[in-house]
Amino acid sequence: MLNDGHSMIEVIKELQITEATWYRWINQYGSEKNAEASKRTKELEKENARLMKLLADQMLANDILTEVAKGKF
Repeated sequence: MLNDGHSMIEVIKELQITEATWYRWINQYGSEKNAEASKRTKELEKENARLMKLLADQMLANDILTEVAKGKF
């Protein structure tokens, strides 16, 4: 059942495609989207880690400069 209470078969019929076509599309495109999404997620996680490190380095540099400006070194 889908979220709106319709079965997948009802939705396929409403879209006027055959079950065979639906399953062929799932096999052909479904896995590619998942692999592509997984790859993109890993790329974004790597970029996020890099940016977080840059931010931490910048915050440390700012803190050091603030302490030096106060004469507490």
